[in-house]
Amino acid sequence: MSPELLNSLAIFLLAILVGFEVIAKVPATLHTPLMSGANSIHGIVLVGGMLIAAEADNPLSYLLAFIAMVFGAANVVGGYVVTDRMLQMFRKKPAAAKAGSEGAPGASGT
Repeated sequence: MSPELLNSLAIFLLAILVGFEVIAKVPATLHTPLMSGANSIHGIVLVGGMLIAAEADNPLSYLLAFIAMVFGAANVVGGYVVTDRMLQMFRKKPAAAKAGSEGAPGASGT
């Protein structure tokens, strides 16, 4: 095993551990806002897929680029959908007309 590969695997393992510890300490009420923001940031995956596709010279590279772009697009769209649904929870509902106050027979006192 080459030293470069060993270093890369060690960094990858440490990133997994640090990421898990950071996410584990987030309160449950903040998971949805953070995940919707993180998913929308995955537009970088789209750019990476486009760069792979631009440099591709064999069918496997094209396939990997296509898969990366599909997953990236799904994350971006999903992030915005979750954010929109979350924001809809905080919108005020339209006030309904009070029943019997207008146009009801006998309401005018006659």
